[in-house]
Amino acid sequence: MNNDYLDPINSLHMPELADTTLAMDLLIRAKEAVRNTAVALTEAATPELRLALRNQLRQELAMHKEVTELMVRKRWFHPYELSEQYKLDMLAANNTVKISGLNLFREDSSRKGMFYDTPDQHIGGDQA
Repeated sequence: MNNDYLDPINSLHMPELADTTLAMDLLIRAKEAVRNTAVALTEAATPELRLALRNQLRQELAMHKEVTELMVRKRWFHPYELSEQYKLDMLAANNTVKISGLNLFREDSSRKGMFYDTPDQHIGGDQA
């Protein structure tokens, strides 16, 4: 096996892993937005502000629902099947441990020859 983790061939299945990670992050942030807006709504001082916050809360709840449904449909999230969700969580934890053990910062990380031109040509260096 090639241990060059900067080589694109070694990033198989990374887009799928990135999609699930980004979706979970979006779901967590949508949940935080709902919680924060609900708290703000309980402390709003004017009817106009309460109306604006209620409208915002409705939008945030719709976003949370949409992201949750997407994740359930893609089988990235199992809110009603805890044993399945546990398996996904363990897989994610194991992947994190594996990634943390990779030697991603080698001493020689030169990639000359892989690009059409060199970075210094874009920064005002060699303008040939």
